[in-house]
This record gives sequence, C-alpha cells and structure tokens, in this order.
Amino acid sequence: MKKEFLWGGALAANQCEGAYAEDGRGLSVLDLVPDMENGRKKVLWNAQPGDLEQPYPYYPSREATDFYHQYPQDIALLAQMGVRALRLSVSWTRIFPNGEEETPNAAGLAFYDALFAECKKYDIEPVVTICHFDTPYALYQKFGGWRDRRMVDCYLRLCKVLFERYHQQVKYWMTFNEINMVLHVPLFAGVKIEPGENEWQIKYQAAHHQLVASALATKLARQISPDTQIGCMIAAGTYYPYSCRPEDVFAALQKTHETYFFSDIQAGGAYPGYARALFEAKGVTVEMQPQDAQILRENTVDYIGFSYYSSRLAAAADTVVEKVDGNAVATLRNPYLTISDWGRQIDPLGLRITMNELYERYHKPIFIVENGLGCADEVKDGSIDDTYRIAYTKAHIAAMEDAINDGVDCMGYLSWGIIDCISAGTGEMKKRYGFIYVDKHNDGTGTLRRIPKKSFYWYQNLIREKTGRATEGAEKE
Repeated sequence: MKKEFLWGGALAANQCEGAYAEDGRGLSVLDLVPDMENGRKKVLWNAQPGDLEQPYPYYPSREATDFYHQYPQDIALLAQMGVRALRLSVSWTRIFPNGEEETPNAAGLAFYDALFAECKKYDIEPVVTICHFDTPYALYQKFGGWRDRRMVDCYLRLCKVLFERYHQQVKYWMTFNEINMVLHVPLFAGVKIEPGENEWQIKYQAAHHQLVASALATKLARQISPDTQIGCMIAAGTYYPYSCRPEDVFAALQKTHETYFFSDIQAGGAYPGYARALFEAKGVTVEMQPQDAQILRENTVDYIGFSYYSSRLAAAADTVVEKVDGNAVATLRNPYLTISDWGRQIDPLGLRITMNELYERYHKPIFIVENGLGCADEVKDGSIDDTYRIAYTKAHIAAMEDAINDGVDCMGYLSWGIIDCISAGTGEMKKRYGFIYVDKHNDGTGTLRRIPKKSFYWYQNLIREKTGRATEGAEKE
C-alpha cells in the first residue's frame, strides 16, 4: 500500500450541512423533498408536477446534522480519529443561490474558506465533490435542470470560482457524485421529467450535458492548476449473472454497460460502441454539438472514484427472483449473501472484484470514496457498541487490500457517512453509517450531540497501525 494512501471518510453537503436558508443560501432541489412518512420515496423516484411545491411537515435536509455550525468540533473529532482525508461536497446554492448569478455569495465562500482552513489545521486532505445531488431549485424550475444545455454554463461558473479560489487548498476533485444515478433517481441528478415524456430520452440527454460539463470542468481545472487531480464518481458494484445460462450472462453484461456507460466516456473520452444499441432499444437520440466529441476526447479524468455498498445480480427477463436494494438500483436477491436491515446485500469479495474490473477497464488509479453499513445504532449507558459495523468495514478493507495485492492501483478508502448524517434515499437518521453518533432522530428531534462509537476507536487504531499517524487530536503546530 502506498505511503500516501488516503484513509478517511466522506460526507455530503445536502446530508450534513443544514442551515438551508442562512447567509444568503438559496434552495436546492433536495431542500424540498420530505421524509419517508410524507412521501419521500414517491417524490424522489417519481416526481410529479407540483410535488416539490407542496408544503410538507418535515424536510430532513434543511437542518440535517448542522455541520454548518458544528464543523470545528466535527473536524477535531476526525483528527482525533487520525483520518488523512475527508470527502466533502459544495452546496451549489451557498455559492450561487439561484445558480446563475454573476457574482458568488461572499458568505458562502467564507464558510468554505473556514472549513478548508480547519481541515488544513489538522493536516486532513479535503476531497471535494462539486455537485453531490445539489442542483439549485431555481435552475430546476427555469430549465428543467440538466435536461437543458444551459446548465453547463451555470455549472462551469461554479467550477471557475471553486478552482480559482481553492486550488491551493484542494488537490482532489470529483465533478459529479454517482453520475450514473441519473438513470435511476433523476431528481438526485436535478432532472425534471414531465408526464408522458420518454424518460430515457430525457435521462440520457441530461447525462450528455453532465458529461460535457464534467469534461469542460476538467479542462478548466488543469488550466488553473496543472497539479489538480480530477476524478469521475460512479455508483459501482459488479454484476453477477444469476446462473451460467448464456441469457443470464448476457443480462449481466448489459447491466454492466449501463453502470459503466458514464465512466467509459469520462475515462475513455468517447461514447462506447454499445451505446448505439442501448439508445436504439430505449428510443433515444442524444443531441450533441459539433465540438462535444473533441471536448470529451481531450479532457478525460485522472482517476475513477466510486461508491461500493454491494454487488448486484442480473438475470434474463423470464427469470422470476426476489428483488432487493442495490444502492437505489433494484437488483436480484443473491441467496449466497447476507443482507442488511435496510435490504442491502453484504459482499466484501464483490468489492475486490469491482476494483479489479475498474482498474482493468480503465488503467487509471481508482478511489473508494464511499463504503459503509447503514444500521439502527442504540445508545446504551452513553456509548454505542457497533461491532457489526467494525466487522463489515474490516471485511471490506481486507478485500480492498487483496485487490491492491492483485495489482490494483488504489488511492484511498473513505468510509461513507463517517459522522452520522441523514440518508439520501430515505431521509432517515435511524439508518446510521458513522463512526461518530449524532443525537438526532427521524422526526428531527435530538440534541445534535456527537458521541464516538466503538467503531471510532477501532478505525483510529487501524489508521495508526497502517500509517503511524498520531491520533491525539491536537492542532498541527
């Protein structure tokens, strides 16, 4: 394992920052999505006209876990754990409240100035996602979000501000979180689909706009700072065929194409050959400008960031099998795997396989920027015994190390939701991923107090053993 291997964790602005209407911040799409009790699943997966304009009793993202105000103590706790890297995202509407202002919001920039300074104080490397399910609501309303080409210019205006201001503080960037999620949860990607439209046409057209935007952002970053590292980020997880029946094997191949379509373009610089058949099958004609092919070809990413929660299983259409959650992607139930309380299959070996697939496919460094286990942790006598999370993380880190021994070039491991945050899919606090507990509940009540879990001390010891990094939590002198 490389000396510079990045051990750490990950958070996202829409799931932790809160302070949704403070210091000039505008509304993002997810600020208007309710909790599960009030229809979150319907709004996310099948948004209808007026859904985001309805008044709901509770909006989980609006306060989240109040990282906006609590970040100094949170960063100090992470330093105590010994983390070397922290993945964060930028709240687009904190910088440009409506998404298309000419001048950025000074108060929003001041927050990220202070946040990155706090990371530097403890020698924590920020890994920054530019857009993590954080489309401005005003652009969603005006343009229909990323279905409109004009979104590219709005996004690049944000990128220019970020790269110019923070290129000395931030070395590692990712352009879009789980860019392939546009095919599964369009609202996450900030895409409006009207009733009766060919949803696949809208999704793939929006995807093209994001791919062009990502390439242009990559070009811009390198112009401003040649040392900058720009990555893509996909929701990954190898697809197994349900059986050795050729039809099942081919179904798994098709699902693999669907998953890697985005990274094939971002890493390879061109639409893959299978795109033609895929588009024909779904009745899609993607509109492109003459310069797009060159833009994609000349501005490929430096590394492949990805999330991994579980492997997936595919079968021919005539196979009837129970379905479960594969990270917002319905997948078949694998009888050889255990399953979490929230329906995700647990497969550490699948991580090793996925890492090998990605590295062999792209021959670029890969970066595990999300991996974790969502569980309903209980506080007993002021402490949290999450031995199950330790077992999960230990098994996946062992699989990662096996993949590195296989020859995979891996940049780092970032545990998802290293501090408890609201779930993107369910809006719950009960579905906890962190090594640090946050006293908040599904209904929004709680003190927001932070409590290190048993996994906190386990991860602290692991990082110390792997790196020799001090974990006293003292400021860097």
